[in-house]
Amino acid sequence: MIRVGILTISDKGARGEREDKSGEIIKDMLGRIGAKVESYEIIPDEKKEIKEKLINLSDKLKLDLILTTGGTGFSPRDVTPEATLAVIEREAPGLAEAMRTFGIKRTPRAMLSRAVAGIRKKSLIINLPGSPQAVKEGLEAILPALEHGIEILRGKAEDRPRSQ
Repeated sequence: MIRVGILTISDKGARGEREDKSGEIIKDMLGRIGAKVESYEIIPDEKKEIKEKLINLSDKLKLDLILTTGGTGFSPRDVTPEATLAVIEREAPGLAEAMRTFGIKRTPRAMLSRAVAGIRKKSLIINLPGSPQAVKEGLEAILPALEHGIEILRGKAEDRPRSQ
């Protein structure tokens, strides 16, 4: 079972002014791969707080997968990628590239995402956009590879033929 943490990064959400539809979509879609959400929080767009939460979820809770939603655009308050880059040890650029490529087929706005992905210790951290539709599309793009990626991080991946 994949142990997951979800961080919704939204000033309005943290103040209770906006319902977190994106976080709910993440929870629902993770059910497809039998993942268990062990931590879920809504926090403001504050780089220091984002970094602290990511470190806690990785280092203390030792979660396999940490998904953020929000804070990946062009707004001056969108600092999720910078916070993520500050805490990861190795980048996993293919995941963000796959999400953007998948999204661009649906809307040119997908190319505006600054989302990143990477590894800290044994945790895979992935930034998702903030909009519910973009979260759904981003997860559709990467879900097929997530289980195998987590198995590799755990050191339990088996040599298997790739599915076509």
